[in-house]
Amino acid sequence: MRKKIVAGNWKMNLDYNEGLSLFSEVVNMVKDEATGTQEVVVCSPFIHLHSLVQLAKGSAKVSIGAQNAHQAESGAYTGEVSARQVKSVGAAYVILGHSERRQYFGETNELLAKKTDTALANDLKPIFCIGETLQERESNQHFDVIKSQLVEGVFHLDATQFAKLVLAYEPVWAIGTGVTATSDQAQEIHAFIRKEIAAKYDQSVADATTILYGGSCNPKNASELFGCADIDGGLIGGASLKSRDFTDIVKAFN
Repeated sequence: MRKKIVAGNWKMNLDYNEGLSLFSEVVNMVKDEATGTQEVVVCSPFIHLHSLVQLAKGSAKVSIGAQNAHQAESGAYTGEVSARQVKSVGAAYVILGHSERRQYFGETNELLAKKTDTALANDLKPIFCIGETLQERESNQHFDVIKSQLVEGVFHLDATQFAKLVLAYEPVWAIGTGVTATSDQAQEIHAFIRKEIAAKYDQSVADATTILYGGSCNPKNASELFGCADIDGGLIGGASLKSRDFTDIVKAFN
């Protein structure tokens, strides 16, 4: 059975104390209210990582992740943070290829392939994001775009390496817009992604791959989305900044 995950992406929000306060609430709520086998991942700004790892100790269901890591192991890259540095504070996951990184920082599939290799070499689990823009969907290019992101970004990995990935489908037109893909639209893309994985590797690898939905998932639509055959959880943005909303999304698996 593939792992079910709800991952929160705080993006560039919350100062140090606000982050610790929110995370403490989330850990306590998950401990008290989440009865399923799903894993909770909180991906915070770098300033929070070490402290969140300490607060999460003793909670088997909560893991910590970063929102980015550099492709080089080390070096003269002022302002950047390496995968080794992220791992050294106890984080387990790292988001790679988020649409905002692709859009605002020009991250290409080629660059993200290098980042993925470096993350895996440092024992981090990438949450690798893929997805199409509104223009690409309206011009009926969305399947081609997603296939290219897979082929150029992660399909160079062997099956053992690939098994360490979590994928996240982000319809870019549904991030922070309040617009959500219908459950049928989301399921269609998730099934397509799984079919492409099976074609590249085999069906057993495809069946074992966790694929998250990352487009304006909230407590009202989480149950319907998570009920789809190929949706294994969510990469949650805005709703992860409210402990009750985030925990309610986690509980949607119940």
